[in-house]
Order: sequence, then C-alpha cells, then structure tokens
Amino acid sequence: MAPPVAERGLKSVVWQKIKATVFDDCKKEGEWKIMLLDEFTTKLLASCCKMTDLLEEGITENIYKNREPVRQMKALYFITPTSKSVDCFLHDFASKSENKYKAAYIYFTDFCPDNLFNKIKASCSKSIRRCKEINISFIPHESQVYTLDVPDAFYYCYSPDPGNAKGKDAIMETMADQIVTVCATLDENPGVRYKSKPLDNASKLAQLVEKKLEDYYKIDEKSLIKGKTHSQLLIIDRGFDPVSTVLHELTFQAMAYDLLPIENDTYKYKTDGKEKEAILEEEDDLWVRIRHRHIAVVLEEIPKLMKEISSTKKATEGKTSLSALTQLMKKMPHFRKQITKQVVHLNLAEDCMNKFKLNIEKLCKTEQDLALGTDAEGQKVKDSMRVLLPVLLNKNHDNCDKIRAILLYIFSINGTTEENLDRLIQNVKIENESDMIRNWSYLGVPIVPQSQQGKPLRKDRSAEETFQLSRWTPFIKDIMEDAIDNRLDSKEWPYCSQCPAVWNGSGAVSARQKPRANYLEDRKNGSKLIVFVIGGITYSEVRCAYEVSQAHKSCEVIIGSTHVLTPKKLLDDIKMLNKPKDKVSLIKDE
Repeated sequence: MAPPVAERGLKSVVWQKIKATVFDDCKKEGEWKIMLLDEFTTKLLASCCKMTDLLEEGITENIYKNREPVRQMKALYFITPTSKSVDCFLHDFASKSENKYKAAYIYFTDFCPDNLFNKIKASCSKSIRRCKEINISFIPHESQVYTLDVPDAFYYCYSPDPGNAKGKDAIMETMADQIVTVCATLDENPGVRYKSKPLDNASKLAQLVEKKLEDYYKIDEKSLIKGKTHSQLLIIDRGFDPVSTVLHELTFQAMAYDLLPIENDTYKYKTDGKEKEAILEEEDDLWVRIRHRHIAVVLEEIPKLMKEISSTKKATEGKTSLSALTQLMKKMPHFRKQITKQVVHLNLAEDCMNKFKLNIEKLCKTEQDLALGTDAEGQKVKDSMRVLLPVLLNKNHDNCDKIRAILLYIFSINGTTEENLDRLIQNVKIENESDMIRNWSYLGVPIVPQSQQGKPLRKDRSAEETFQLSRWTPFIKDIMEDAIDNRLDSKEWPYCSQCPAVWNGSGAVSARQKPRANYLEDRKNGSKLIVFVIGGITYSEVRCAYEVSQAHKSCEVIIGSTHVLTPKKLLDDIKMLNKPKDKVSLIKDE
C-alpha cells in the first residue's frame, strides 16, 4: 500500500491504525473487495489518506446509495455504529437468496450498542466473517488538531431552551465517547481536568470522559487496567476566551479563512485569466512552513523561497510578481510543481492584503486597543467608547465588522448596561442582528451582567516581539504553558480522577506505552497535553498548539473541538441559540 498522505503526527497515527486494524486485518493476496463507507468514515479516510490508497484495497462505495449486487465478491464495511448505517448493512443481507455480496467484514469506528449488535446477530450472522470496533471516531484535521464533526453540539450545549435537555445529554455522551477514542489512538490515559467556571458543560463532559476512559482501559485488547499516563486532558467551555473568536487575526491561515470564501479547505483563484482551485493541506510543505506566520513575513518569504527554488538570479530579479512566476514556469518546467505552490500562496497572500488594505487595516488598531486595554505604546485605554466610535461611524465597515468591534468593546469593559447596549444597537441599525451580541450571555460571557465579574489575569507578554496590529495572544496559550509548567490553579482547574497525572514537563511516560515508529521521533518519549474546547476553536488557537509544542520539546500539544470556527460562522451560530431547534435546522438546510 502507498505511504500515508503525510508523515505528520495525528494524521499518520490514525492512518497507520486504520491500515493495521481494518485493511491488513481482512486482506488476502489478490482478493479484491468492495468497501462500503458512510458519511463519517468517508471524511475520516479523506483526512488521512489519498483515494489511490483506497483503490489499492478495492472498489469504494457509499453505503447509503442503491448498488447493484456483486455476489462473487466480499464486502468490507467501515461504518459508524448508528441505526442508519446498520440498517443499510442489513438491507444488503436481507435474505440468503438476495444477499448483495458473498460475505461481510464489518469494522465499526466505535463501540456498537447492544441493540444494534443483537439486530445484526439475529438477521445475518452467517454472512459475517468479522465484526470489530476500532475506536477512531474523530477526524484528524491537522497533524496536531482533531475535530469531532458534531455540527449540532454548539446549539445543544449553549441553547437556553430547556426542551433540548435530552438532545444535550445525547450529544455529551457522543462527544465523551469520541474524546476517549482520541486518547485511545494516542495510547494515553490522561489525567482529566476542566475549567470550573462559569458554566458546567466542561465539568459534565469531563466526568463522562473520565468514567468512559476507566471503562475503556478495563476492556482493552489485553484486558489490563491501564494506569494514568503522564499526560493531561483539559476540557474548556467556549466562553473562556471570546476575544480570540472575533478579533481580526493577521497570521496567514487565520487571516485567509476569515477574509476569503474558503470552503472545505479549497481556495479558488485566478491565474493567467483562468479560474483554478487549490487545497490548503499539510501535503504542501510550503503551506505548513508559512501558515502560522504573520502576513507581512509571508509577503517577504515567498519571493525568497522563489529564489531558493529557481537557483537563478536572473529569473527572479526585482520584486517577484505573479506574471514573473508564470514566465518562470514556462522557462523551467522541472520546477513547475514548486512554482505552482508559490503562485497559489502569493495569490492567497495578495487576496488577503487587498481585503486588509480596503477596510481591515483601520479596524485592527481599534480591535487590538480594545482587546488589550492598552495602545501600541503601552498606554492604558481610558475611554473604550471613544476608541469604538470611529469604527461605528465609518460607512465602509459592514455590519459584521461593526458587531465584532462592539463585542470587543463589551468584552473590554466586562459587560455593559441594557441602556448602553440598546443605544449601540439602534445607532448602528443592527436590530435584526442584535442576537449576535446578546446571546453571548448563554456562553457565560458577561454582556449585561447582574453583578460585576472579575476579569481573568493575563500573562505579561510586553517583552515579546510582536507586530503592532497583532499584539493580542489567545488565552489558550497561557493555559497551555501553565499546564505544562504545572502552574494551573487546582481550584479553577479541578481534576476528575483521584490520582492526577504527575505533570512536570520532564517527558517521562508510562512503561506500558508502546513505541510508535515514524511518529515525531524527537518526541516519542514525551508527554501529551490534549485540549478540548466545547463549541469550536479558532485558527489562532490552533497556531498556539504548534508554538507551545515547539517551545516545550518534551511535550506535544494536541488541540481539538467540535469544529474549527471562523468569526462569521460563529456569530451566525450564536444568533440562532435562542431559536427553536426545528427553525435552526430549516435555516441550515436552505
């Protein structure tokens, strides 16, 4: 079989596990199979391998679609243990005379509930050659990032509607099961901690995860109870840092996903008058190298890289432009692949800068001053409203940008009065969008607080070198660094387990951990800090996981959430929190 899509962390670990527990497990030389996938397993495989890898295994089909019988072939079912997927499988083996395939090998992503297992057993046990649970029910989004792919989690966890209680309980159970599979895939049994205030979602989810981890390690393959490893799992509610979710971020990846219409990691651009598409993925080494850098650095970096690649001064004399790159591709076809990537990223950077110069540049200074409470010279902002007003009066800023600025103003003063909020909403004429502001209170963020809440203390980073328009550091970076240095307050961050993992950043691990080849060799003996945020993570928070891992060589940070968010999508989700669930579903389906 072909090598994995990228020898990069989590993606590589997931691919190796799927290959060993699914493909290698049921493989016979020369015997092709039909592989049936559902929606989730299609996404899972797409995230960590290429279609060519799957074609080596046989024909790949969607389990939900009508398919012609191929009775001489065996079928491999790689599916989620849900009623929908199981019913599709049972339909394929409805009766012996009508079986679509010769036999079935079933691999579930996670624990199969007894009622579904018994249904399969009663209907077609004779046709089944193998039935296994492989415990991977998350998507490896990047080498150090995972998502759970549960789109309804944000609504159920933060909606105030008491009628959603059952849905919320079910989503919590699902998320806990999925987080356990993240730990299992990493071969970790971490000490579980959670942020105790202001909501209790993190506490509930942490307790569930702790119990399920205990159960999982009692029934692993060797039936050995695994002790706590020297790793931690931190569970946090999304309201812990509202600022990072609405601020305009100027590092490359975060800026691009915020300002440009990138869907499913696909960037559309024009070159030579033709429309083209590029996927922003970790297979592209240049993307990995520059995605977390500030846009100003990226714009300097790409021409430098061009000179490295071309190794000819004449070809890239002066400022590297898109037209010069295109000419270079014609002159030097052997560099075409590398230069194509340069063209993509230069286009991406220029698209970002066009948006930035148009409107965002003026916004950024205001946003940074409000977020930090100090200006670029370090002087305290005395009147936040005076800082905000020029943004609200500027006709070039759209409503979304004004709402983001108003939110930063409210966050900066730790909540405002009802009268002041009404006045802001009316003056900016955003009555129809006002829930994008008011509904933050359901995340435990003070919008119109009944009593004054204290603001959390931040690390002093004034000595760190930063760009003037990028002075804000996401709160999660403080949390990650404190966790690694064993400085998290145990009252604010209680442990669920009675015997918390010893965390001293020394890099010691449990003797029972199996060594894994090809997995970040420099850190194979290190600890893990696994972070889970309920309700989405930002690209700036993702960046922090890589930065902290880089700075603390003995510890790797793995960050995950229900999904990766962009400011606009988050505001849309927040707006819907006080609407009935059926109305939300209707709007999302349109």
